[in-house]
Amino acid sequence: MNILIKSATIIDPKSEFHNSTQDLLVQNGYITNIGSNLKNPKNYKEIQLDNLHISQGWFDSSVCFGEPGYEERETIENGLKTAAASGFTTVVMNSNTNPVIDTNADIAFVLSKSANHAVTLLPLGALTRSSKGEDLAELFDMKMAGAVAFYDYKTAVTNPNMMKIALQYACNFDGLVCSFPQENKITRNGVMNEQVTSTKLGLKGNPALAEELQVARDLFLLEYAGGKLHIPTISTSKSVALIKEAKARKLDVTCSVAIHNLCFTDEALNDFDTNFKVIPPLRTQNDVEALIEGLKDGTIDMVTSDHAPIDIEEKKVEFDHANYGTIGLESAFGALQTVLSTKKAIEVLTRGKSRFGIEPNPIKIGQELNATLFNPNNTYTFSENDIKSRSKNAIFKGSSLKGKVYGIIANNKMYLNP
Repeated sequence: MNILIKSATIIDPKSEFHNSTQDLLVQNGYITNIGSNLKNPKNYKEIQLDNLHISQGWFDSSVCFGEPGYEERETIENGLKTAAASGFTTVVMNSNTNPVIDTNADIAFVLSKSANHAVTLLPLGALTRSSKGEDLAELFDMKMAGAVAFYDYKTAVTNPNMMKIALQYACNFDGLVCSFPQENKITRNGVMNEQVTSTKLGLKGNPALAEELQVARDLFLLEYAGGKLHIPTISTSKSVALIKEAKARKLDVTCSVAIHNLCFTDEALNDFDTNFKVIPPLRTQNDVEALIEGLKDGTIDMVTSDHAPIDIEEKKVEFDHANYGTIGLESAFGALQTVLSTKKAIEVLTRGKSRFGIEPNPIKIGQELNATLFNPNNTYTFSENDIKSRSKNAIFKGSSLKGKVYGIIANNKMYLNP
């Protein structure tokens, strides 16, 4: 791929051209020159877009694509196109398929379906067989096949000895263990945050305590067993405090937060819209503020769209019976910019890769180009027309967002939105 990108503002603190507007000459996928008013003697395709900005490619640590087994929700092919259209050059795919991804053959299948795409797909293997929490899955075999971590998606590991053994075993091959932060005996049948709003609406509550107990337990286990732990999608202020304290004690722990938990509180459920039924649930304003602060100070390592396509039959039902989850790739950038500055939004969208074994690609001469193209100033109301996913369960539908994604350049390929 040979192109000339014209007048792009570079947002990349790792680049000497950070905050400057430059032309970028790309030959065979590599940056061969950066400067002002570069010539185009070989008549390469020129990319010139309104208020064009460019950054390192964005990263999402938690997406669901459905395939195999739930292709009606989403396929890997369309999921990757959606990720590209949304500005993501690397995504981590969860194991909640049918069957669950818990063998090396499953990992090989997913990687084969995602080969030769602009977006790099990193598969997660299940931590336990069929994500049932009874026996460890084939962790080492999956690691050798290409799994970047091990996670029973949105399923708490209830047996603490299982988590201890997983951490100890994964130490042998530098494996990353993920643990969903929820104590099921506390949560029981709760469908939203346990607080004033749940009482007013007459819905069963899922208390912050359920998350915090599990976080505390897993941090104690990590301290005892050693290893590497990732806690996906925390949602409470006390979880932030617990992880901050653990990091101060030099424990090898990282965590993420779902973007919708930064933007909405439990009061958004007043209309019983099932698109707002997510897990972990939307919490209080105090929690939202603590999550944003934790993201800014680095306690929270990365954001995720927590993209979870759900077909209409599982959402257009009574709130108690609706499935959890929202799609989020398409709205991720625009939503983040409603709570963070552009520079901070780009920073959090590009960090976290190294935890999953991906090295950053700074925008500099001689480096392979792995980048996202965008306009940070475009404002719009997110609607169904903006959805690329097969499923339409979007929590941000009707929200005012800021920022337009033009596309991505990665793996010597380019994807630009029409």
